[in-house]
Amino acid sequence: MSELLPEDVGTDDCLTSYTYIYSPDLLKDQVAFITGGGSGIGLRIAEIFMRHGCDTVIASRNLDKLNEAAKKLSAVSGRRCLPLCIDVRQPDSIMAAVDETLKEFGRVDILVNNAAGNFLCPATALSFNAFKTVLDIDTLGTFNTSKVVYEKWFKDHGGSIVNISATLGYRGQALQVHAGSAKAANDAMTKHLAVEWGPSGVRVNAVAPGPISGTEGYRRLGGPRGEAAGAFQSIPLQRAGNKTEMAHCALFLASRASSYTTGAILVADGGAWLTSANDFSMLLGIASSKSAKL
Repeated sequence: MSELLPEDVGTDDCLTSYTYIYSPDLLKDQVAFITGGGSGIGLRIAEIFMRHGCDTVIASRNLDKLNEAAKKLSAVSGRRCLPLCIDVRQPDSIMAAVDETLKEFGRVDILVNNAAGNFLCPATALSFNAFKTVLDIDTLGTFNTSKVVYEKWFKDHGGSIVNISATLGYRGQALQVHAGSAKAANDAMTKHLAVEWGPSGVRVNAVAPGPISGTEGYRRLGGPRGEAAGAFQSIPLQRAGNKTEMAHCALFLASRASSYTTGAILVADGGAWLTSANDFSMLLGIASSKSAKL
């Protein structure tokens, strides 16, 4: 089965080879604005978009990481990549970044809301500030960025928004009340904005990944240990996903391949949320001494 999987690398590097599923010019001369685009899934989304003819803006708080990523992305794809420092919690910083994007490229066709924060922590040990910080980044950040891009470009030109979600809230995953609540709110927001902004030619959809190898979340949430212990045998597809697979989901939703799709949440977790144990007693035991201070 492995030969059916798209190429991927575990590090925050570009692919050494890539096999096209879609036409290489699927996003030809379009421009994508990607938050959290300097690493993990966001970096791979930027790369796959650029390999399909798209120029990109990658935006986050770490400009050094963004500059390094932008050089890699442009080198492998031959497309332009503009690294911009923003904090999605600060609308003024988003406005400045979108203005710079329009000055540089003259348009924005796609917005990918990928910026997020997560960690394992029981609710009893979760500080008020830790809960607020995750909602500020994940939920307010998604709204702030979507609103700014809509007001400055999408309102008059149309466009596609892809939100990166999660399945944590579907069954109330233990140790994840902060992230699960934030992503559940984003799923609702995806539907609300799809309804309100559809008449302006704006499609709004989401991808909800499962455990994805080669990401900070995967490492932080215990993925490598779980893989070694056979934890993924409970997933129908018997494995973790990879970043390129998530990028292909985002590519589908961002492109004309899904031109009549809006308000949809595409779950891409190998069937994990349907069958994997929500073993709260074990999880709470593991994390009983953990606390989060942000």
